[in-house]
Amino acid sequence: MIRARAVVFDLDGTLVDSAPAIRDVAGQFLAELGADALTLDETHGFIGRGAAAFVDQALAARGLAPGAAERARLQARFETLYAQAPGAANRPYPGVEAALQALGDAGIPLGLCTNKPEAPTRAVLAALGWSARFAALVAGDSLARRKPDPAPLLHALEQLAVPVEDALYVGDSETDAETARAAGCRFVLWPYGYRKALPEAMGALLVLERFEDLTEAVLPQRGLAR
Repeated sequence: MIRARAVVFDLDGTLVDSAPAIRDVAGQFLAELGADALTLDETHGFIGRGAAAFVDQALAARGLAPGAAERARLQARFETLYAQAPGAANRPYPGVEAALQALGDAGIPLGLCTNKPEAPTRAVLAALGWSARFAALVAGDSLARRKPDPAPLLHALEQLAVPVEDALYVGDSETDAETARAAGCRFVLWPYGYRKALPEAMGALLVLERFEDLTEAVLPQRGLAR
C-alpha cells in the first residue's frame, strides 16, 4: 500500500484524452489565419506547457511569426475559442471515473493541477459531471507561474491542507514529473498520455497500467505501506 492523504491529478493526457478536442480548437484558430490545421501528432507534441506555449508552437509549425502586439491578439483569440469549445469532446481514459469515485468514497481529498486555463478546465469538468469531484483546482492561469514550477502543485496541496510528503501527484508527462520533483511530491505516472521520455526515465513511484492500479495501491484494505 502507498500511504496518501490526498491525490492531485493533472488533467490533459492524465484523466482525459484532450488532444482531439484541442486539435479542433487549433484548427479553427489556424483557419482564421489561412493556415493548415495541426495533425493529431503535432497536437500531442505541443500539449503540456500551457496555452501560450501551445500557440507559440502552433504558429511556428505553420511558419507564422507575428509581432508582439499581433501575438497578444492571437493569444486572446485562441483562449476565447478554447473557452468556448464543448467540454464533452474530452474523453476520460478507461477506469478514471471509477478511480475518482473510489478515492472519494474512501475519504481521500482530490485536487486538480493543470496548465490548461481555468475556463476550459471548468467546461470539461462540468461536461463530465466532475465539478464537485475536486476540492482544489489550480489551472494554468490561476497563478503567475505554471508547471513545471512547483508553485501550482504546492498551492493545490495548501487548498487541501495536506503536507506535500503525504500526497501523490498523478500525471502523464515530463512536465508533471518535473513539477512533482521540484515540489518534493511523490509522482505516479499514467504512461498513455503525452509523454516523450521512456516511463522508467521519469522517476515515478508507480507506473500505472490501468487506473485500477492507483486505487489498489492507495486504498487501505490492500497491501503493505511504503
